[in-house]
Order: sequence, then C-alpha cells, then structure tokens
Amino acid sequence: MREFWVASGHQLTRLDARGRMQVTDELLLAWLARPEIFPPEEACPAERALHAKLMMDPRAEVSEPEVAAMLDPDARENWGFMLTLRERLLDAGSVEEAYLGIVREGLRLPVVFYDQLVQLVLRNALDGCEDVHTLRAAEMIFRAQRGHVADGALILADDELVAEMEAEKALSPLNAMFAGGAEELDVLIDENAWTYWSRSDAHTMALNFGGDPRAREGLARAIEAFVGHLTGRRVTVTPVVSAADVELRWYVGLDQIGTAIGNALWRGEEPPSAPVGLFRLEFADPDDMIERVRGDPVWLILGMGEDKTIRFKPQNLVTGLPLAAPAPTH
Repeated sequence: MREFWVASGHQLTRLDARGRMQVTDELLLAWLARPEIFPPEEACPAERALHAKLMMDPRAEVSEPEVAAMLDPDARENWGFMLTLRERLLDAGSVEEAYLGIVREGLRLPVVFYDQLVQLVLRNALDGCEDVHTLRAAEMIFRAQRGHVADGALILADDELVAEMEAEKALSPLNAMFAGGAEELDVLIDENAWTYWSRSDAHTMALNFGGDPRAREGLARAIEAFVGHLTGRRVTVTPVVSAADVELRWYVGLDQIGTAIGNALWRGEEPPSAPVGLFRLEFADPDDMIERVRGDPVWLILGMGEDKTIRFKPQNLVTGLPLAAPAPTH
C-alpha cells in the first residue's frame, strides 16, 4: 500500500476497533511543531517555557497565567486556540469525534487548524485508495484551489502554491518574463499519474476539473468516503452534468458560493453565478434521513468566487445533511 499526505500526521496515530484515530503524544508533538505555534526567535521567555514544557509532556496541564504571561497578544491567541484544540482532541477520544464536536458546535479556530483536521480525517477515510484522481480531487476539500481556463476547461491548481509562484514572479523581473504561473504546473493525466505519489505533499499537480470526468468522479468518491467515515452512513455521490431536471428539496453548498447559488434557486431567484460542480448524494438506507425528505436526493453545489478561487466548506457535509438520528455504533 502506497503512502500519501505524510504531512497529515496519519502515521502518528493509532486506530481503535472502529477505525477511528486515537490521539497520540506523537501527533500532539507534531501539532506543537507547526509554524503557528513554534516560538519564533523574538518569542518571550514565557512562550518559550510553555513550548518547552509541552514538548517534554504534550498532555501536561497548562494554567491560564502561563498563557497570560506571554507578551505578544498574537502568541496568546494562537496558544489559546492550540490548547482548546488539544483539549477537544483529548476529551473526544478520537480525531474524528473531536472534529464532529468542533464543527457541530461551530467552535472558533483558525482555518489552518480546521484544514489540518479535515486532511487527517480524509487521509484515514481514504487509506488504501489507489486512484490518484480521487486523491488529487480530495485535496479540494482541505486546500483552497485557484481556477483558470485552458482549452475551454476549468483547471484547478493549489491556491497557496499559485500565490507563492506569483509572489516570486513579482520579486524578479527575469522570473516574470519566463514563468507562466499556474499554467506551468503539470495537469494530472494518465502519463504523469504515477508521479502523484511522490509529490502529494507538495500539491504541485493541477486538476482538469472541467474537462476530465475522472476529476469530478474523484471528488464524488472522496465525499463518499468523508461522509461515510464520519457519520457511519453509506452514501453514493454522482456528478451531474446538467441541472435541467433538478428539484432542490434539500441541498448543501460545498462552499460559500455554492450555498448562495442554492439559496437563490430555492427562493426562485437568479443565482449569482453558475455552479462549477453539481452532485447528487443518495443514502443507501433512506431511514438514515429525516422523514420529510426520506428517499429524495441531496444536491451538493460547488461554486467559485470572483477571484477564481474555490474554498471548500467540508463542515457543511456534517451539519447540512438531513440525518435522522445519531450515527450507529459498530
């Protein structure tokens, strides 16, 4: 079985009988090494002392005065978020249960922490997946994507990577002359698919989301795995090419724009833009749904902002589905 997304920290966890990831000291230490938490050179003694303490014992109790003693208000805020996340992880018993509790409560945490949790959950849900189209499409769920059109098709590239490339071009006139930005990235095709395994953590492969049906199928498989793993419900997700006969009895926006499109259609208004992706989600067991829409499909709508960026909201797949009851235990 080939490895991917090593940076997720999946290899630092242990699985329980249900396949849920148990929180280990190694995983907590990896989070403590994140750049948002690791003390910079100018960090005050209080911040350095707390970090050193937790590197020795990542489960050690931390008092409010230890955080309050930090001179930098940004550091105090970041440590507050980190300690809240640590508490939720340890109390929940698994990474998955912690994520479910956090999103259902709407707990305020930095986006980077949410993205890290989603990547970790998806890495576990997709363990053993050999389809690189599914894995690359799954990156959309926890990393923002920048779109551009090539040969009439929407191509998606990692937004953070594109921003770095643009910044490099801006600093060097020579780079600006020869660098093509996102257009220079390899687009996933059969001939280069094998290279994904060695570059999955670099996010350097673009996705032909508009022109290759396997990209949308891959996203559908990733959503199936994510929802099934977190909720215990088996679902089937199907990409839809035309919205002509769609009846929106229940819909979930996969991003902010997708939600706005769904809201407008629900009210019978002109949507702000056309969706870039439309998917039909069906439950294997209709009894898993609330009675009012039992047996009906759930429509998943994906949009794209005016800045050509897609920022997925995976929490909507937890809080927005018409689930009838708590997930069954196994």
